[in-house]
Amino acid sequence: MPLDRTGQAEAFDAIGDRYDEAFPHKEGQVASAEWLIRSLPGEARVLDLGCGTGIPTALQLTAAGLRVVGVDLSDAMVALARKNVPSGVFHQADIADLRPGGSRDLGRFDAVTAFFSLLMLPRAEIPLALRTVHHLLPPGGLFALSMVEADVDDFSIPFIGSTIRVSGYLRDELREVVEAAGFEIVDESLYTYAPSSADVPPEVQIFLRCRRRT
Repeated sequence: MPLDRTGQAEAFDAIGDRYDEAFPHKEGQVASAEWLIRSLPGEARVLDLGCGTGIPTALQLTAAGLRVVGVDLSDAMVALARKNVPSGVFHQADIADLRPGGSRDLGRFDAVTAFFSLLMLPRAEIPLALRTVHHLLPPGGLFALSMVEADVDDFSIPFIGSTIRVSGYLRDELREVVEAAGFEIVDESLYTYAPSSADVPPEVQIFLRCRRRT
């Protein structure tokens, strides 16, 4: 499948640390990371897909003693994550690079997080990304996922002074896509969220806590 990332990384390069200013309240994300911390043994290895600036997730997980590897498409975000979370390891990479036989092999992980990162993909790629996560985990491995509830596919929106393309699902369809990729959904929560940035509309955020089936 040909990949089109035109403008996606560049938008986040331009946004930089203004992202955390625009999205200051991340209760759902923090709660999902707390679930991982409670559920994982000490020094478990966690992959943070779309790590952004490293705040709050990578910082929260490393503070709890977990070993975090972060991946982001944006060079600027990776640089900020390295600064904000010096005990983490961060790579500029695409999730497609991590597929079996892909260009990057970061090993296997006890858990994976993907907070609002898969929504940056066209819908046709999201099942492939979920299968990549499945591949990176052992049976029983944990997966914390969040998406914005929206029935859109590769749809352009204004975003903190830039333009990005996003995809989403209504919640029942999202559950179906995640379960079809080999995951058991063990918990779900919803948050209504109004970002601080005037050009980002209010949204409903879906948080799924999942376990890889055998």
